[in-house]
Parts: sequence; structure tokens; C-alpha cells
Amino acid sequence: MIIQDVVTLLQDYAPLAYAEEFDNVGLLVGDKNEKLTGVLVTLDTLETVVDEAIENNCNLIVSFHPIIFKGLKSLTGKSYVERTVLKAIQNNIAIYTIHTALDNHINGVNDIICDRLELKNKQILIPQQHTIKKLITYVPLKDADTLRTALFNAGAGCIGNYDECSFNLEGTGTFNGNPDSNPVIGERGVTHYEKETQISVTFSKHLESKIVSALFKSHPYEEVAYEITTLENTNQNIGIGMLGDLEEDMSELDFLAYLKTKMKTNTIRHSSLLGKPIKRVAVLGGSGAFAIGAAKAKGADIFITADLKYHDFFSAENQLILADIGHYESEQFTKNGLVAHLTKKISNFAIVLSNKNTNPVKYF
Repeated sequence: MIIQDVVTLLQDYAPLAYAEEFDNVGLLVGDKNEKLTGVLVTLDTLETVVDEAIENNCNLIVSFHPIIFKGLKSLTGKSYVERTVLKAIQNNIAIYTIHTALDNHINGVNDIICDRLELKNKQILIPQQHTIKKLITYVPLKDADTLRTALFNAGAGCIGNYDECSFNLEGTGTFNGNPDSNPVIGERGVTHYEKETQISVTFSKHLESKIVSALFKSHPYEEVAYEITTLENTNQNIGIGMLGDLEEDMSELDFLAYLKTKMKTNTIRHSSLLGKPIKRVAVLGGSGAFAIGAAKAKGADIFITADLKYHDFFSAENQLILADIGHYESEQFTKNGLVAHLTKKISNFAIVLSNKNTNPVKYF
């Protein structure tokens, strides 16, 4: 087994195409073709975590947060980032980061928080848009079945029988008479126009490279004409934050105590209490001030997140409670979820859960 095998498993689980545009995800350090010796899963990659990987004979670190976020202009060891990357390189250890690809996964960071709080009726707080694409191409009628089968096998359409999928054949057996827009095939020195058909397929955006590869491998023309467009859609199964309901209403103080225990946090910074029971709960692991409006719009009684600034708390406007439980605290169980997933997928390698507390924030 090589490092790329684990990378493939992780990308199948949480495709990088759904990570936020600002993020830096994927294999950040190392050679994907190196033979795998072991996997260490952590929330953050620091020098101590690289030491831990060395001690456990792991040459792949799967990290939630990226150690390289801003561009590096040198590697001289002048910062903790450079020292960590240098140590990883010197010890032939690869680093893979999943971050917001997992934030946007329906069974990712926020689902883990919801499960710890035992929330029911879970749904995505801010569904991601533009996750479906459409490919249109033209192919000789006699090659249509071969091509659409190849596109289906690459992931186009729905799961199941491709005849029931989003394949659309139009203009069967017709030709519009424009030799510049339709391919020409020659036989025995005679040029003629082949009967063509249009094939139209939809697919999830993370499959684009596979779809295009299948198109070029299976299309009979040397120069393949095709068009890919992004469709207007709102995907209810991909997006950031989650919303759920408690089995029974709780008073505000009882819920805050419950939250403190379940999320193992020392301190909760919160906006004014409203004297109302808590039933509907919105969560967003990590920095989530941008989602306050969405939590209000979805009727949440409380919004649990981290990194709220002074003026963010005014945004509660007596419509809900804002609760900042800490960045590390909100995401600390993410690595456990990753270990559980990888353990199911890889049975012949030990998946090691990092025992390092990488929280840089201390409480007095």
C-alpha cells in the first residue's frame, strides 16, 4: 500500500472540490508514491506531532488543519510552520490536510458535534450551491452507447441503471450541415458526414476530471468538442454548519451546562440569555461568525461556534443565544471520526490517534 491509496480513500470520503476556495487542502508535504508504513491522525500538525509520527513509525500524517496555509517563501526554520515542515521532510513524512472538505461533509465536523449533543432531525445549515455540472458533446450515432456507458462508469448520472440516469440524446441521425461544428470522417479517400447524436450528462463537480478523461478515452474523434457548464442548484447534503433538535426542551442554563460537559470545554462565552427554552440548535465547528444570519433564519434557539469577536455578540439581537465554546474545543473530536472512518477502510495498517493536545489557548 502506498500513500496515494490513503489519499484516494480520503478524497472519496470528503472530495476536495467541496472545500472552501480560501482553503489549502490535500497532500501538502511528501511523495504520494512512497510505501505506507502507518497513519497518524491529528487536529493540527506541529513539531511534537511529527515526533509522535516518528515514534509510531507513521510516514503519513492526516491533519484536519493545514500546516501550510499562507504561502511559504523560505524553509529556514524561523517559524513553527517552517520547523514542522522541515522536520516532516527530513524524516520522509507526508502530510495530508482535509479541513473544510470535511467541514462541508454531511458526516463531517458538524455532524460529529450534533451526535455528541444527541440532536435529531439534522440538516445542513448553509447548503453549498453549484455542485452539479453538465457536459454536452456530439458523437457518431454508432458510438453513442459506448460513450455514454463510459461516462456513466466514470460517475455521470445517477447510481443504478444508466438508462434511468441523466443521459439525454437529441437530434439522433441528423446533421446540421456545418462542417466546422461537426466532425468529419473519411473512408477509402471519400469524405462524408457521419450521423451524429448529442449526449448530455450531469455529474457532481468533484468528478469532472474523471468524466473528461472518460470522454477522451471513449470518443472516436481525435479532436473532441464538448461543453461543460455549472448548473444552478442548492445541495442539501453538502455544506457548512448543521441544525438539529433536542429530544426534549431544556432551560438555557441547563443546556449550557450540558454543552460544557458534552464538548469538554472549560469556558463558554455567550450572548444574553432570553428566558426561553432551548430546542433547536445550530452548530458550526471553528470560526463561524459568518453563519449567525443563517442560524437566525433557520429558527435556531442557540448557535454554537467559535472565534466570535466582541461585536459579533451584538448580532444575536435577542433572537437567539450565541455560544462560543472555543475553536479547538469545537473541533477536537474530528480526529476521532477520521480514525473511525480510516479504520473501517484499512484493516492491515494501524491508524494511530494522536494523543497530543494541540490547543494553543490556555485558561487560568
